[in-house]
Amino acid sequence: MREPLINWAGNVTYRAARVHRPTSLDELRRVVAGAERLRAFGTGHSFNRLADSDAEMVSVAGLPGGIELDTAGGAVRVPAGVRYGELATWLDAAGFALRNLASLPHISVAGAVATGTHGSGVGNGNLATAVTGIELVRADGELATLRRGDDGFAGAVVSLGALGVVTALTLEIVPTYQVRQLVYEDLPQAAFVENFDEVMSAAYSVSAFTSWSGPVIDQVWRKHVDVPEIEESWWGGHPAAEARHPIATVAADACTEQFGVPGPWHERLPHFRLEFTPSAGDELQTEYFVDRADAATALRALDGCRELIAPILQVSEIRTIAADDLWLSPCEGRDSVAIHFTWVRDAAAVEAVLPVLEEVLAPLAARPHWGKVFTMAPEVVRERYRRITDFDALVRDLDPAGKFRNEFLDRYLG
Repeated sequence: MREPLINWAGNVTYRAARVHRPTSLDELRRVVAGAERLRAFGTGHSFNRLADSDAEMVSVAGLPGGIELDTAGGAVRVPAGVRYGELATWLDAAGFALRNLASLPHISVAGAVATGTHGSGVGNGNLATAVTGIELVRADGELATLRRGDDGFAGAVVSLGALGVVTALTLEIVPTYQVRQLVYEDLPQAAFVENFDEVMSAAYSVSAFTSWSGPVIDQVWRKHVDVPEIEESWWGGHPAAEARHPIATVAADACTEQFGVPGPWHERLPHFRLEFTPSAGDELQTEYFVDRADAATALRALDGCRELIAPILQVSEIRTIAADDLWLSPCEGRDSVAIHFTWVRDAAAVEAVLPVLEEVLAPLAARPHWGKVFTMAPEVVRERYRRITDFDALVRDLDPAGKFRNEFLDRYLG
């Protein structure tokens, strides 16, 4: 009897009766063509049933083929199952880099792109904005390639797996670069909120962490591509005296190096090192995106809910992401602030709090992260995306029989 397939957090046991792990492209094409309902899954870092299937699932992690560099075109072709940490190490050794990375280097390229996953930085788009080409297996088992500029490309990048099984992606690259990371502690919350743009623009990538339990922002992580001045007082905060983990009670062993020590981009932009497991996955995660112009309003509204948030929270992270034109991206059409919650793994307690948070953020047209826990009604989610009907049409064109659908997509995409 097959062991159950469980996501990284341990809160979702996938229901598929059959799980495929093809080792060749031809085998994958046969699997796709022969399935009635099929979902692709990656490293299991979604906290809801986005990747689930009541029929069949498939992993592309075992497909052959390596990373291919196109120096003339400033691009790299990446097998879909490759993790960002592996890609980054390979690229850096070749003298190249990506513009940004998420906090975890352990996630797969295809999965992160498909859900609009991101890092931080007022000038940095989410990870999907680096995509210039997509290779996928369509519902009939045929191969298709879409390139930036093609009709429908902007809808096919953040696709939630609804269009086919992605086998490779082509990403923009830049010359490798060094990053220095500084951590500041105990910024007065009022100063942070009132000077939000200045604080979050202080470095190439900035992340703020709060427990929503006091009048301060517990930590701000600044990731610099220049040589930063270490200020003894910065917006009322002070430099950390020792290495920090985002969760104050956890040792910093798994975290990337701090104190302004220069290092390769891929060893500083993530919060966690590839060689460590940052946690046991014993958590739930939620994230909401609002227009960056509404950051102060959103933060004040959530501060009014702190008595509900703090008792079930491990840590909350606040980041910024540049606007893009990808139809289902949470940052489509607006420079965004993402407010992330890492909860204790108590689904009932979390699900009781989320409707309150969603209600106070409703006037700001908050969008949820597709791969995390939220309770918004489907019609509310759909109205937050200007190009949702165009995406519906793209799905009907590429998957007319709904082979790649599941209950989650049926619920939120209609």
